[in-house]
Amino acid sequence: RDLVQYHTLAIPGSTAMVLKDPLNPIRRQYLQKFAQQEGRIFLYRFYDKYQGLTPEEAWQLVLSQTRLTPLRLGVLLRSIEPEKDVQAIIASLQQTFPNIKVSPEQAGRLFSQTDPRVLSLVDRGYVARIHPLELWTVTFLRQHPNASKSELAKAGEQELVGVYAWLFKTHRKAAQDSRIRLILEQEAFMEIHKAWKRVGYPFATLVPSLATAIGSSADRPAALTELMGILVNEGRKNPTVTIRQLHFAEGTPFETLVAHQEPDQEQVLNPLVAQILRQELIEVVEHGTAIGAKGALPPAEGTTISIGGKTGTGDHRQKVYDRGFRLIQSRPIARTATFVFLIDNRFFGTITAQVSGPQSGDFSFTSSLPVRIFRLFAPHLHAYVMPHSFKAEIAKPLQPRS
Repeated sequence: RDLVQYHTLAIPGSTAMVLKDPLNPIRRQYLQKFAQQEGRIFLYRFYDKYQGLTPEEAWQLVLSQTRLTPLRLGVLLRSIEPEKDVQAIIASLQQTFPNIKVSPEQAGRLFSQTDPRVLSLVDRGYVARIHPLELWTVTFLRQHPNASKSELAKAGEQELVGVYAWLFKTHRKAAQDSRIRLILEQEAFMEIHKAWKRVGYPFATLVPSLATAIGSSADRPAALTELMGILVNEGRKNPTVTIRQLHFAEGTPFETLVAHQEPDQEQVLNPLVAQILRQELIEVVEHGTAIGAKGALPPAEGTTISIGGKTGTGDHRQKVYDRGFRLIQSRPIARTATFVFLIDNRFFGTITAQVSGPQSGDFSFTSSLPVRIFRLFAPHLHAYVMPHSFKAEIAKPLQPRS
């Protein structure tokens, strides 16, 4: 939070000053950016909800989401099927409300009152008790069933202006400020990411959330491994090399050797900072959450082997709350557990356990699982970790393995 506030408030000329001046013209730019971002979220959500349904299936899904009255039914009909005439309105009313008699005059008034040229999209959504962008998405997909998400978003740009028109009114300053702060916070995380990249942060993006402070941000195994390599190499970033050389036709006139040319190392992190972080990682194994890896590589007499690491467990769920912020649904998406490790100043890696999909809700493993896997795997590493054993090992001729 301190870093975010620094980048939004403390930097000279910060655009966060727009929060103090309600007449600042930059406010409108931020509000337009917010409307586009949030509006697209709703459009994409409704696209996933209705895409692939037949017109009748989409219509029945819409009807199931609101307590129908003659007025609401009229609004829905004229919004989703604007080509319908008065007779179609009467037929639908008689089918839905068989106990209510509607005269032609009443049907005519209802037809006029619900005319899309009279009621705005926002008003129609309010009357029908359905999000206005959902009404518009259903109508658009009815007319363009094969449209993509990008086509939907492009076609809905003008509708977003109307749906969020209330937000641009000057007496809505409190509502405007809360939304401008969201955009400012996103910009702050962009600046934080630039600063972190300068000191070796290996990820291409940074999630704009305070959960980033505990590692919940784009923690891909390969990137975590790269970060461990930077710490092992005293803050220097070395390229990842899979094949060092290719040797063809040895002992013939066509002998060819293709060797990898080592590029210059890049110092991305202060060596002192790298040393401190390595020591903290060793403490995690000695006394912290990765203590299960302690002693996994027993040293030979007169030598020491330092093991450091960091654990992490992720229980990824889609949660739905009601208006009182009471949890009403929790759907499992994935469960992950990771142990990222280093051994002395030579070896490093990542072990990740993952279950994806709804079945992940049946699992309760934590980061102790990859730590245990590391311990089981450690004896196979021992010959390479011990310097004298490693030299003897690489001196042996390669043997074919099945």
